[in-house]
Amino acid sequence: MKILAAALTSQLDQATITEQSLAPAELMERAVTTFTGWFCSHFPPAEAADLLILCGPGNNGGDGLAAARLLQLAGYSPRVALLPASRHSADWEHNRQCLPKAVPVQELSEDSKPEIGPDTVVIDGLFGTGLTRPLSGLAASVVEQLNQSEARVVAIDLPSGLLADAPQPRESVVVRAARTLSFGLPKLAFLLPQNAVYVGEWQVEDIGLSQRFVEEASTSWYYSTAEDLAGSLPARPRFSHKGTFGHALLLGGSRGKVGAAVLTAGACLRAGVGLLTVAVPGCGYDIVQTSVPEAMCLADAQPDYLTTLPDVQPYQAVGIGPGLGQHEASHAVLQQLLQAAGNRTTPLPLVIDADALNLLGHHRELLTELPPGTVLTPHPKEFERLTEPARDDYHRLELLRDFAQQHQCYVVLKGAYSCLATPEGELHFNSSGNAGMATGGSGDVLTGLLTALRADARLSAFEAVRLGVYAHGRAGDLAAAETGEAGLIAGDIVRFIGPALRECTGS
Repeated sequence: MKILAAALTSQLDQATITEQSLAPAELMERAVTTFTGWFCSHFPPAEAADLLILCGPGNNGGDGLAAARLLQLAGYSPRVALLPASRHSADWEHNRQCLPKAVPVQELSEDSKPEIGPDTVVIDGLFGTGLTRPLSGLAASVVEQLNQSEARVVAIDLPSGLLADAPQPRESVVVRAARTLSFGLPKLAFLLPQNAVYVGEWQVEDIGLSQRFVEEASTSWYYSTAEDLAGSLPARPRFSHKGTFGHALLLGGSRGKVGAAVLTAGACLRAGVGLLTVAVPGCGYDIVQTSVPEAMCLADAQPDYLTTLPDVQPYQAVGIGPGLGQHEASHAVLQQLLQAAGNRTTPLPLVIDADALNLLGHHRELLTELPPGTVLTPHPKEFERLTEPARDDYHRLELLRDFAQQHQCYVVLKGAYSCLATPEGELHFNSSGNAGMATGGSGDVLTGLLTALRADARLSAFEAVRLGVYAHGRAGDLAAAETGEAGLIAGDIVRFIGPALRECTGS
């Protein structure tokens, strides 16, 4: 699913109007009918006895006026508050004329602001994606009042004052919505941590916008959904054997952190790798042999940390980092791995995580040795060690895109909507996962899953990484349905990798 820049939103609406021979008011009516249906299912009249709809002078305000009309017909008792303006959009004028006289209307001013209490349900129809500057004057004053009221706020399309795809100026005033219902496509702003306090829980509803325009529109932002990933994992041929799905090598573990290697190995096996070898320090040999009997184990001569890189020729993919530690000898193993992987006729697929990322951050000269197509899976702090501190979430996305392009690698920036940056400069946000996955070992599971999929020659690097990130989150969702988010641990994610991948398997 594409994410379009705000500048293309009005063009998408116009393309829909032209393509479907609609009047502009008809498209607005379609959107507002969808909104009111959703609103009625979430806020029955008894819960929205005091219902206030704030309307600006543009099309977002037109949405609010139309919603007032439809909700009044549905048995609600809305009241409307209008921001003054010298000009209004044509659709605003149309819906103002259609508003029933039974709906109370208040013209806002500094001396006449709406009554908003903690029991009020407020529909925010002040401003939408067309806003390009911070709120000021009366609009800002009303939003400040709203944010202090403790009222439940529902935003139409985008919380007022929030820029759709650009950072907020410092001290700007933005509606803090509990819920946001958007139309057609998600907004980039929805996916970034700094905007969560404004957007709340968000949802996108289909209103039949032009698919031709969306398909032809240029963007570097995408949102990976279940529909996008359906059938992305090829079904297994009946006459396949363990060599069909690759032999992977995992390098990790150190004294006190062998569990990370065990989780990674379990995830790799559950993700369908044909053969797995795990290289650990001497202290981890018995642990791996006992905990993951399906894997072969190589024990390092050093009992506490890895000092030796095995011959990588037999393997189709290598994962390194979980529990590795940052000993200088392990740094040497990482350096040897990068050189060995890059010296092959076809670069050996690598997945680099955890302490291996920290070693890269401490020895940035190694970044020039990353083989093309390498996968890195940092959380924000680890990524900062590889680049620089970000000014805000938007700047971090710029750093992420530039890094992936510069080093021709795939970078999965982990978070609520983990973002995959590709060597081509695309950013793919992930839709699966939940807050219960913010637990130790979750990232180790992702490393094992990705390593297994990179060992599968049937998948391209991009297909493997996008699928792996989605399946990791989906496994977490399936696990949380059983354990609850608070009770979720990394081992639960491993258990549900198989069912998650089954949902993505083609016929």
